[in-house]
Amino acid sequence: MDLVAQKRVILGKKTRTLRYQGRVSAELYGRGLPNLHLSVARKDLYQALKAGENAIINLVVDSEKKPTLIYDVSRDPVTDEILSADFYQVRMDELLTTKVPVDFRGESPATKAGGVLVKAVQEVEVEALPANIPQSLTVDLSKLAEIGQSFQVRDWPLNDLLKKGVKILLEPELVVVTVKAQMTEEQEQAMAATTPTLETVKVETEEKKAERALRQAQGGEQKKTEQETQPAAQ
Repeated sequence: MDLVAQKRVILGKKTRTLRYQGRVSAELYGRGLPNLHLSVARKDLYQALKAGENAIINLVVDSEKKPTLIYDVSRDPVTDEILSADFYQVRMDELLTTKVPVDFRGESPATKAGGVLVKAVQEVEVEALPANIPQSLTVDLSKLAEIGQSFQVRDWPLNDLLKKGVKILLEPELVVVTVKAQMTEEQEQAMAATTPTLETVKVETEEKKAERALRQAQGGEQKKTEQETQPAAQ
């Protein structure tokens, strides 16, 4: 999609005035390219974000279309209002390494039998041409029917993705999500008993310091005794 941008000379804290005009400050940069200070209409930016995290946004600057990815968005921590945005200009004929989210869909039947779903991977690093970057990689949780079953990277159709120009940069054996048996109360207590806490670590550290000081003192005393018992040089 296209997003019209205007060059701006307002910098720093003065960019707050753009908000009253319904605009958001933006930065455009890319490998080997000079940074451009821009502004975009807030409502248009919200529409661009709906296209997806890895969607190609054609930033239109002075009637020239620049293919970009939305690299970062800064928001107000209270109102969640967009304060600024960073765009990264890409070359459509150059491979790009980026991360795409994992889309977990459905429900695992094993969780109804007391299993606990453990999502080990939330994002996947891929390499692809900008136009081929997927918005997400889907995992069908309904296929995890038994406790102990896992979905690994190799369970995605890797060959099909390669045909589409997408290469996953993770080991095929890496577990993305698994279903584990829920621990009993006794197992939880046993794990808690063997898991070191801050206090136990602190006590162990102090004990080791005391032992080291004692060894050093004993070594010093032994050396002194040996010196005293040695015959004086003639």
